[in-house]
Amino acid sequence: MLKIALACDHAGVELKECVKEYLQEKGLPFHDFGTFDDKPVDYPDLAHRAAEAVRKGLYERAILICGTGIGVAIAANKLKGIRAAQCHDSYSARSSRAHNDANVLTLGARVVGPGLALEIVAVFLETPFQGGRHLKRVSKIHALEE
Repeated sequence: MLKIALACDHAGVELKECVKEYLQEKGLPFHDFGTFDDKPVDYPDLAHRAAEAVRKGLYERAILICGTGIGVAIAANKLKGIRAAQCHDSYSARSSRAHNDANVLTLGARVVGPGLALEIVAVFLETPFQGGRHLKRVSKIHALEE
């Protein structure tokens, strides 16, 4: 069973709560790395906490939320072994998993509403990596980290 790391900045607190409810309904274990209120925080700090937990193998995937999803994606992708994908539709979420073996989903709370966000989360968590011709490309991404 997948274990999920969650984190957000102050802009993503409400959407993160919706995601937590969804994960609880599905019986998926998760840890909330914060933040927990709307007091301004720096998104790189929160993105790092959750992405580092994935990098260390404590969690298989992470879901990071900020206002646009861009900042947390950039921050998470600085860590070796992290493939964070900013997704604003289910097609991108499916492709990020199937083709890129993304292990971090980033969402923009000011870009997608709760309904669409939960659809994206579901697709991201349910879609397996296809491997095959995509494995060679993901290996090339890993080589860039060296």
